[in-house]
Amino acid sequence: MLPAYAAYAMLSLAPILVLGVPPIWTQPEQVHLSYPGVPGSMLVTWTTFNKTESKVEYGVLGGRLFDMAATGSASLFVDSGEEKRKMYIHRVTLTGLKPASAYAYHCGSDAGWSDVFYFTALNDSTSFSPRFALYGDLGNENPQSLARLQKETQLGMYDVILHIGDFAYDLHEDNARIGDEFMRQIQSIAAYVPYMTCPGNHEATYNFSNYRNRFSMPGQTESLWYSWDLGSAHIISLSTEVYFYLMFGQELLFKQYEWLKKDLEEANKPENRAVRPWIITMGHRPMYCSDDDQDDCTKFDSYVRLGRNDTKPPAPGLEDLFYRYGVDLELWAHEHTYERLWPVYGDKVYNGSTEQPYMNPKAPVHIITGSAGCREKIDPFNPNPKEWSAFRSRDYGYTRMQVVNSTHVYLEQVSDDQYGKVIDSIWVVKEKHGFSAWL
Repeated sequence: MLPAYAAYAMLSLAPILVLGVPPIWTQPEQVHLSYPGVPGSMLVTWTTFNKTESKVEYGVLGGRLFDMAATGSASLFVDSGEEKRKMYIHRVTLTGLKPASAYAYHCGSDAGWSDVFYFTALNDSTSFSPRFALYGDLGNENPQSLARLQKETQLGMYDVILHIGDFAYDLHEDNARIGDEFMRQIQSIAAYVPYMTCPGNHEATYNFSNYRNRFSMPGQTESLWYSWDLGSAHIISLSTEVYFYLMFGQELLFKQYEWLKKDLEEANKPENRAVRPWIITMGHRPMYCSDDDQDDCTKFDSYVRLGRNDTKPPAPGLEDLFYRYGVDLELWAHEHTYERLWPVYGDKVYNGSTEQPYMNPKAPVHIITGSAGCREKIDPFNPNPKEWSAFRSRDYGYTRMQVVNSTHVYLEQVSDDQYGKVIDSIWVVKEKHGFSAWL
């Protein structure tokens, strides 16, 4: 038996001994879905801070719970901050899903399971009319639109979310703890519908490593650029940042351009464009904008639009490429405002007609939706915008889009400042798609 003084000494050390034991972090968190680009599939991604198995148990909603299971793998991600924090990113792909069927699932392992979530397998019919919420520049400080988006997603209002760059502000901050907190915040959206992304300038630290490791988009480019099909649309996600962060590899700029060209060529084959006539792009920094930011919006010589002449060889911009292949709709963010443009090409307006500018427009339609809410607040507008600026708002909010059918796309802007009021809406109507539609 220990002497009394020795027992007392051991007890006095107990808090120190307890504090010295590292916590066991096997509980799944930061659960989010993405569409791998293959019909009948869904990709589940989550994080743990200790290594565990990667398993998803699932079943048809209303049937026997968890009567199916799939396994995947975990990759170690070491953040590049001072603490070199480690986390394990788990990925499991569910296959053989019945289109438009609802499933319940949880993820994890016998060392810990997530909450139960549910999703609807994407409908792979070309006559499907998918509904999207789209926005960029959402942080975990001042995320004004987040609560409304959470509720609307859980009400089943959206089939897909498009987050057009700039996450968390910033994913890497506080040794990536801000990224962890942001991924926990969007779980109430992203665990229910595919959360499709593209990189923005706020992801650039450590060569976009937090973005590249945390998200799981289609293709083999670490989520930097990719394309996928849904309903009557071919959707392309791209990195505008390859034009700005040449220190991470100028070859990425040319590699993406060549990929875009091949992807657009494939999408424009008559047999492909006939079934998926809409081509929609999403990228972070817009080609046109009218914010008073003393940057792209006030210079009108956007790298993204016109390319760069200070590289060898000169780097081509994207406006001519997108115009040549008949891109219908271009979605952007970066500016912390909402702006709808008239159909524009080469800095000139090409409306379908005076009465119906979006009826058979003669150039692509641009939408900028970067006002979801972040710590940088809302941007000011240039008081004298160019003629292509059709509608502008500094309200916090986000955009809804529905690809209704092969000829009609509907877009509307929701103001969170005005309690969910729709403050702008348009129908883009095209009886003809492709380059010949401009003529």
